[in-house]
Amino acid sequence: MHSNDRIIRLKTVLARTGLSRSTLYRKIADGTFPAQIRISIHGAGWRQSAVDRWIADPVGYRAEDIR
Repeated sequence: MHSNDRIIRLKTVLARTGLSRSTLYRKIADGTFPAQIRISIHGAGWRQSAVDRWIADPVGYRAEDIR
């Protein structure tokens, strides 16, 4: 993880991307959006850098592009 990378929660991801919750999870299942990471027993979030990569190129993003 990058030193300045943050973990962002679902509400922030939805606001930044403009996606609905169901579309977001469908894209995760298809591999066209970064998967969330577990941050606690009942919590998960996304790396801000991964979401930023998707925002920069939503059509070209593939899960295997993770660096």
